[in-house]
Amino acid sequence: MKKEIHIPELSLVTLIGISGSGKSTFARKHFKETEIISSDRCRALVSDNENNQAATEDAFQLLHYIAAKRLKNGLLTVIDATNIQREARASLVQLARQYHCIPVAIVLDIPEKVCAARNDVRPDRNFGSHVIYLQRSQLRQSIKKLKLEGFRHIYTLRSVEEVESVTHIIREKLYNDKKDVHGPFDIIGDIHGCFTELTELLTTLGYTVDRVPEEGINFGFQVTHREGRKAIFLGDLVDRGPDSPGVLRLVMSMVYTGIAYCVPGNHDAKLYRYLDGKQVQLKHGLQKTVEQLANESDLFRTQIKEFIDGLISHYVFDDGKLVVAHAGLKEEMHGRGSGAVRSFAMFGETTGEIDEFGLPVRYNWAMEYRGKAMVVYGHTPVPEAQWLNRTIDIDTGCVFGGKLTALRYPEEVLVSVKAKEVYEVPSRPIDFEKKQEVLSHQQQNDAILDLEDVIGKRIITTRLRNNVTVKEENSIAALEVMSRFAVNPKWLIYLPSTMSPSETSRLDNYLEHPAEALGYFQSQGIAQVICEEKHMGSRAVIIAGKDEEAIARRFGIRNEGAGICYTRTGRSFFNDAAMSKQFIDRVIAAATKAGIWERLNTDWICLDAELMPWSVKAQALLRSQYAAVGASASTSLRDVVETLQQTSQRKLEGIDILLDKFAAKQMMVKDYTNSYHHYCWPVNSIDDLTLAPFHILATEGAVHVDKDHAWHMDTIAAIADADPALFLKTEHRVIDVNNEAQVQEIIRWWMELTERGGEGIVIKPLDFIATGKHGLVQPAVKCRGKEYLRIIYGPEYTATENLNRLKHRGLSGKRSLALREFVLGVEGLERFIRQEPLRRVHECAFGVLALESEEIDPRL
Repeated sequence: MKKEIHIPELSLVTLIGISGSGKSTFARKHFKETEIISSDRCRALVSDNENNQAATEDAFQLLHYIAAKRLKNGLLTVIDATNIQREARASLVQLARQYHCIPVAIVLDIPEKVCAARNDVRPDRNFGSHVIYLQRSQLRQSIKKLKLEGFRHIYTLRSVEEVESVTHIIREKLYNDKKDVHGPFDIIGDIHGCFTELTELLTTLGYTVDRVPEEGINFGFQVTHREGRKAIFLGDLVDRGPDSPGVLRLVMSMVYTGIAYCVPGNHDAKLYRYLDGKQVQLKHGLQKTVEQLANESDLFRTQIKEFIDGLISHYVFDDGKLVVAHAGLKEEMHGRGSGAVRSFAMFGETTGEIDEFGLPVRYNWAMEYRGKAMVVYGHTPVPEAQWLNRTIDIDTGCVFGGKLTALRYPEEVLVSVKAKEVYEVPSRPIDFEKKQEVLSHQQQNDAILDLEDVIGKRIITTRLRNNVTVKEENSIAALEVMSRFAVNPKWLIYLPSTMSPSETSRLDNYLEHPAEALGYFQSQGIAQVICEEKHMGSRAVIIAGKDEEAIARRFGIRNEGAGICYTRTGRSFFNDAAMSKQFIDRVIAAATKAGIWERLNTDWICLDAELMPWSVKAQALLRSQYAAVGASASTSLRDVVETLQQTSQRKLEGIDILLDKFAAKQMMVKDYTNSYHHYCWPVNSIDDLTLAPFHILATEGAVHVDKDHAWHMDTIAAIADADPALFLKTEHRVIDVNNEAQVQEIIRWWMELTERGGEGIVIKPLDFIATGKHGLVQPAVKCRGKEYLRIIYGPEYTATENLNRLKHRGLSGKRSLALREFVLGVEGLERFIRQEPLRRVHECAFGVLALESEEIDPRL
């Protein structure tokens, strides 16, 4: 007769049987090799001898360690040992409880003679028959008490034939596992008998609620949704409110007809105990529910009891992305099954303290939550639902005169209806914390960042390019900058990426040329590109709010003004606080005059820009490097050329050649000094600055990478027109790289720009994010002018021997770096807009800064 054994897919399976009962053979037949932890194997690992009984203690320490790691990671684990003593099993049951897994016992109760015979033919089993007899005796004494020890599933196989009859071990999903259900959902907070508000909220959410004759499982209601959405009720359906029976009928009908899920709340559990005849105190609103149910039939009360008894403590939906529980749930409890999980999901956790209202102080588990899943819960009434570390409490105290709130998933949109009246006055006012708070829960929690979140090797998951790896040594370099020089981390929602130059020009006298830059995008299958004049300034990120309150609301920053301008390494651009304020005030005024706040439906904006002159942030560099090189070279070469000119009058052989060589060097140095002087001028006030924005990175609710670059330029033009004294509109042209006439026009434009001292152009795909033949393409390629490159590579880079060497420069590392930094920048902005914790946003900004310390030629 064939036999199947059913076990939870996440469980700790303990094989129990005397030596020779066939446990190892049974394990190998029905479980994966990696799932089995054998005590014999552990002895071998710690002593090179699996029969070394002296190594037993070390072996079992190793066994428990491995089992703990597997259970922590949610992996079924099988313990292959005799496990005939209660003490040995107790530690395993405790391990299962620790990791909220279900303990399973499979007993191989094989006759003693069979086991003895098997051991006789094994040379490594040379113990006497008395050992088998003793083990058998211990097994017989303990197997009747396995349930009392805590094993939830027990299977006993009493013969060789019964063991061999087991054909399959079926792994069953836990009841809370709804990972294959993806929504969309409408998750509804604590109702507490507010039937009218519930029907109004369901209608607002698009559900049709019809009254029908009560029969079967509909309980007098038929609920449908035209888009196929489903509701999830977070428990506490009853108590305190005016119509708990009505709420129960509606929710039970929706659950039983498959249009809703429901988890139990602590008030529902207490009602169950009352209906089950247990002694409970009729407090906290239960008295009102009992009175309302007095007029209901015995059948309905029985149906309520059965309904509540069948509710699952929590659910995991959408491939593990969504977890719902009445009081919330720690990450290590997600998808697990234990009494502790059910208790936490229903009641939460208290600190043991009592607040000034005589109520227990609840432990705020959400402050320490680091899980990937979104957790939606209720239980504790709050005046407004707020996100905290990817968790949200949506019990907005409807029964206390607040609101009944739903969270739409995956949209993450909150929908509420106001309570019709105050049905009960709470012991603790639900707006108590709101009156005392200035910042949101998330902003308060973001006050301190943890070093562990950025140090060491980091693997950052991004939407655009899967994972980006940051090496430990690069993290250390970034930490130095962030900890000593960077602005308040709450400002750092974005750091700009580096940019790759074009391929080496095929023309003899050029290192870079637009033909190669345009050719790159053509080779990737990108037709339309935008060519923008490249400004020689310093990269700047500007965050500006409509006012200081807007910054406080969205960034959680107070007393630092209505905005900031920081460098591409996260340092404040201005050392003078007064100048910084004047600058931000000018940006805000221009945005206001241009109608940006209304146009983009925002009260803050983040710009990517170039701030000129270059010298405003490069004074030290100019003095110590460029000016020093220019001055010393000019002086020395002047003396050399004068001496050679005098010597040439003597008509010595080879002097004219030498004079031409040094005269050429002198001219190169002159060109060098002229090049960097072109980008420098004194800055005594804001009026001496020029700002050229080229990206509107983000505003409230939007990261503008979904718009093409022409949109960015047009929108920025409106701001620039509002203050042309500060803002500079960037000259740009959109072309088709397959149109030769347009390509030649760009080359002519580039020549004109660079010949009059311009740095060059930047070429970008018209779409902000573009995918080519080989995946994500470069977000931008710079093509710099001949004389500007003299600043980068030195006065004599155009000498034939130097230029030929430079033409062999490699770009693969630079381009890889540019792409990785770009996707991290976008990821950080998107995380900020999704209102994720600051540590998640900062991880991306920190990653960009860390990547900057990779060994890439900085001249590229």
